[in-house]
Amino acid sequence: MKFGINTLLFSFPFTNDSTALFDQFRSWGFDSVELAVADASDIDPAHVKAELDRTGLTCSAFCALMGPDRDLRGDKSQQKNAADYIEAMLQQMAVVNCPKLVGPLYSSVGRTEGYSDEEKAAHWKCVADHLARLAETAHARGQQLSLEPLNRFETDMINTAEQGLRMLDDVGHPALTLHLDTFHMNIEEKDSADAIRRAGDRLGHLHACGSDRGTPGKDHIDWESIVAALQEVGYDGDAVIESFTLDVTMIARAAAIWRRIEPTRDEIAVEGLEFLKQAFGER
Repeated sequence: MKFGINTLLFSFPFTNDSTALFDQFRSWGFDSVELAVADASDIDPAHVKAELDRTGLTCSAFCALMGPDRDLRGDKSQQKNAADYIEAMLQQMAVVNCPKLVGPLYSSVGRTEGYSDEEKAAHWKCVADHLARLAETAHARGQQLSLEPLNRFETDMINTAEQGLRMLDDVGHPALTLHLDTFHMNIEEKDSADAIRRAGDRLGHLHACGSDRGTPGKDHIDWESIVAALQEVGYDGDAVIESFTLDVTMIARAAAIWRRIEPTRDEIAVEGLEFLKQAFGER
C-alpha cells in the first residue's frame, strides 16, 4: 500500500508555486500526491513533474474539480466545458506521468435538485455517452478515469458504490473504474467494507478520510473492516488523505467546513499518515 495526500488540504488553486509543498509532504513520509488542478493554465506540467522527481514523490491522481460550469449532464455549454476540462487534465497527466483522473466526473458538485425518472434516465445516458468517449481517450494514453460517488448533500446522481458500478456497467470500458471515499461511504453505505468487496477489482482509487472530514483514525469509522476488505480484493493503489480545513477558504465553503475540526492541518496529515501505516501494517 502506498499513501498519498490531496493538495486541497493546503492549497487552492494548485499552481506551480504550490509544488513548494512537496518537500514537506515527502519529509512526513508520504509516497504520493493527488493534485487538485482547477484549470490547465494554472500549472506547467513539466515543472510539476520535475519537482515530483526531485522530491521522490509520485502523482497518484489528478482530482477533478467539477464546478457549476462543468457538468456532463448539464446544458450543452456545461457539457462541453466538463469534457474539455477532463481532456485537458488527461493531457497534463501525460506529462506528469499520472495514471488516473478521479472524482465526481459525471456532474457539478452541489447539484442536488431531484428529477423525474424520465429526466434521470436522460441524464444517465448523457453522462454514460460522454464517459465512454472520455474513457477511450484515457485508455489510448494508458490512463484511467475513476468515478467517485458523493453523499446526498453534494449530488443527487451517484451516491453509492452500487450506483457507481451500474454506471461502469453501462459505459462498459475497462479504463473507467470506481473511486471510493470513506467519508462519503460513512454517510451513504449500509456497510463500507461490503461496498469495497462489491467493487472488487474495479476499485481504482481510495480516499481515506475521517468521518467528520478530519484525521483518519480519530473518528468512528470501522477502519479494521475497511483495511480487511481492501486486502481481500487485492487493492494495490494509493490510500489518499483528502481532508479540508478553514485555512483554504473557498474549499471550506464548498465542503461545508464551518468549524475547526482539528487543531492544525499538519496534524491531519502527520497523524493520519501514522494511523494509516499502522492500520495497514506498514510499520
